[in-house]
Amino acid sequence: MNAPLNADANSPSPAVICSAKGCRAAAVWVLAWNNPKLHTPERRKTWLACDEHREHLSQFLAVRGFLKDVVPLAEWEARQERPPAAQ
Repeated sequence: MNAPLNADANSPSPAVICSAKGCRAAAVWVLAWNNPKLHTPERRKTWLACDEHREHLSQFLAVRGFLKDVVPLAEWEARQERPPAAQ
């Protein structure tokens, strides 16, 4: 059973939860992927993962050749906040 999310500033947003089916845990990883049959090479779709599901979701994407990167959520968010020239 997952602990309820608190409303304080140090708690994850309810929208930042693991992408694994039925999981309500806070996400701490970003799995960046793309389907080369559908997406341009530079496009990145994302799944979010908790520690428990990171490996399972990564393997699911990797077996299909979709997985491009696994990054801690805080690092991914920092990358998104930088201006394009700094990336």
